[in-house]
Amino acid sequence: MTYSNLLAGRFSAPGLVYLVTSVTSDRQAWFADFALARAVVAEMRHLHDSGAVQSIAWVLMPDHLHWLIQLGEQGTLAQVMKSFKGRSAQALHAMGHAPGPVWQRGYHDRALRREEDVLQVARYLAANPLRAGLVQSLGDYPHWDAVWV
Repeated sequence: MTYSNLLAGRFSAPGLVYLVTSVTSDRQAWFADFALARAVVAEMRHLHDSGAVQSIAWVLMPDHLHWLIQLGEQGTLAQVMKSFKGRSAQALHAMGHAPGPVWQRGYHDRALRREEDVLQVARYLAANPLRAGLVQSLGDYPHWDAVWV
């Protein structure tokens, strides 16, 4: 298994499952706008379709993203996140929205090690819109998806 250094104490390994959280700059609620949210989702799908990641579950909240992914065979977690944040920011800027930085610097990641953890985390993050009081039913929230729930 090949490891790539990220920050001290972090590692990136192909095939591992990570829960990644990224927050918008100044906690701007950019993704309350449906079109902006879908532009970000399109960039997540691009990374999934390219094989950089396998998306397991995700929820795009108005001011942050939780994304449960399995890292692909090429590239590091840092490269995936740099690509995602850069491409999604470019997309929002091209739409004439989100002047300045879209995302805060950095992101939070946690490697998951057991399948039970993956299922539990996927269920927890999918329920975020309910806990935040954004919807009464998960089916009413448009910006989430999961392979396992």
